[in-house]
Amino acid sequence: MGICRVKFALAILATCAAGAVAQEVRQASVADCTFSADPDRFLSQQGRIRREISDRVAKFHRTYAGTGLVFADSAGPEALTRGEAATDIPQRNFIDAEIFGKLKKLGVAPAPLTTDEEFFRRINLDLTGRIPSADDVRAFLADSNPGKRDAVIDRLLYSDEFVDRWKMWLGDLMQVTSASTNIARQQQGRDSFNAWIFQSLMDVKPLKDLAYEAVSASGNTYKDAEGAANFPLNASTPMGPIQDNYDTMLARTASTFLGMAYYDCLLCHNGRGHLDQISLWGSKVTRTDAEQMAAFFSRLRLPRRPIAQNVEMPGSWDVYDQMPGGGYDLNTNYGNRPIRAPIGTLRSLTPQYRLGDKPPTAGDNWREAFAASMVKDPMFARNIVNRLWKQLFSLGLVDPVDTMDPKRLDPANPPPAPWQLQATHPELLEKLAAQFVGMNYGLREMLRFMVQSSAYQLSSRYSGEWKIDYVPLFARHYPRRLEGEEVHDAIAKATGVLGSYVVYGDKTPPVSWAMQLPEPAEPRSNGAVAAFLNSFLRGNRDNQQRSQAGSILQQLALMNDPFVLNRTKVSASPTLQSIAKISSDDAAAQEIFLTFLSRNPSDSERQRAAALLKGASGAARNAAIEDLAWAAINKLDFLFSY
Repeated sequence: MGICRVKFALAILATCAAGAVAQEVRQASVADCTFSADPDRFLSQQGRIRREISDRVAKFHRTYAGTGLVFADSAGPEALTRGEAATDIPQRNFIDAEIFGKLKKLGVAPAPLTTDEEFFRRINLDLTGRIPSADDVRAFLADSNPGKRDAVIDRLLYSDEFVDRWKMWLGDLMQVTSASTNIARQQQGRDSFNAWIFQSLMDVKPLKDLAYEAVSASGNTYKDAEGAANFPLNASTPMGPIQDNYDTMLARTASTFLGMAYYDCLLCHNGRGHLDQISLWGSKVTRTDAEQMAAFFSRLRLPRRPIAQNVEMPGSWDVYDQMPGGGYDLNTNYGNRPIRAPIGTLRSLTPQYRLGDKPPTAGDNWREAFAASMVKDPMFARNIVNRLWKQLFSLGLVDPVDTMDPKRLDPANPPPAPWQLQATHPELLEKLAAQFVGMNYGLREMLRFMVQSSAYQLSSRYSGEWKIDYVPLFARHYPRRLEGEEVHDAIAKATGVLGSYVVYGDKTPPVSWAMQLPEPAEPRSNGAVAAFLNSFLRGNRDNQQRSQAGSILQQLALMNDPFVLNRTKVSASPTLQSIAKISSDDAAAQEIFLTFLSRNPSDSERQRAAALLKGASGAARNAAIEDLAWAAINKLDFLFSY
């Protein structure tokens, strides 16, 4: 919701009796509450997300209907031969029992299982962010081993490309930037942050340990060995008292690791009268409750070293806890949130975790105590599996993913009417969270469990009528547009023309793949490529989130951008040079489709492509090859994972 920036008039302050400030004065006015000012924005969030997915599905399959592959919402002989009948879909784990059980109960038929072509491209993109090579596609399709899907999943999970892709995902989650609205981490801090994430993935570190380290870390933000210290730096909040830092640290931490963004609201005002329509839990929480959570961070200090020649690591930040001492003082009348005034004789708050855990003592490290309670909190496991589910299925079991309501998640303890359980599949969310804990919070293990399910391996094709009401049922796979980095890397890999981008900062060598870039602000050294990437709405990890929205600019970029045009020339592309040497028109056409689209062409596509090549030689044949490569990049299924 954003920090409430409340300005209190002197006339209002004058109404408070000296020495006795009522609790109500600590609350933001209705006009200053983000929800109260625009309730429809929040009440319609879930519906907007589902509508966007439904519209994307309809557009994708409507556009794709003309390819001859029968991807449209209509059944036909080819559709039946390209996937298993719904009644034959095997249940591989409890994900399938929950998804297909609900579909059966509601009388909704699932899509057929995806074909090997569709699955192979999808799993490569979802786990590594890169398309497979033509040779890999051929080998996978020719493999008769019934366990080949599981085998490729295991191979990809332990590939170098997996580390690149999920380092980017964690970088988005933890807001790895060199600079943002409130933070000047600099390239050195960004690089050490990324180095810590990279090493954590290489070491197969449980996500519980990664989260604990991020919240409790101390050290210098420029040192690779202390890179985790860059996460607490997200707490830096200028133009206010130090309590603003405590609040921001709680808000960022709770949203990132617990899926509970409403703490940002509760640190301005009680939930009652503000969150009553959107969060049963939030409506019961007071501002004081939230401030007691923020009190865990009341020893956190973030001094910055001067930028001077005689200073070691100038401009870096030192993150540490000032001990003894601490406490959340109720004594502010300016800054980014409403005044913090004493409540009767209570002038300072000490830490108290939301679940009633034993409070830390004066001799304990309070941030470590918070981190220990956080990773044991049921919301931690729920949040992580929900975020991973959204990444793979395009829609969270709870969505938006940072609006989880602890009072509406447990199917064994449902909320009172008129409230309903929040997750689309409440039992599934609880089982996934328990499975995640049982897997020792392993990222690869949880991803493997999800992608091995038949629910994940459903086709995006759907025979019969499709309704928006079906979206939360996961009766089909939802196509997603590739991220900007994926588009870049798909073009680079297909053509064999890699870039070499100098990344500002003294720790990162030049990179060839966009997925290896340390943040969306890069490559600063190549503004044209950065503009191409930005047209696909990759966000900035600060106040602009990644978006799946399409645009005319994206289509123009794929048609006309020098990044595309320069790589689809036979003279520049080793891949196209090899294809140009293939004498058979049909074989050359097939190679184009396998290389760029990870599939064989349909009969009609093969005939049209071969006709373009027929009789051409020399420069004319090269031009035809270039036209086919350009056309493949501009086909809808190049831009989507489906």
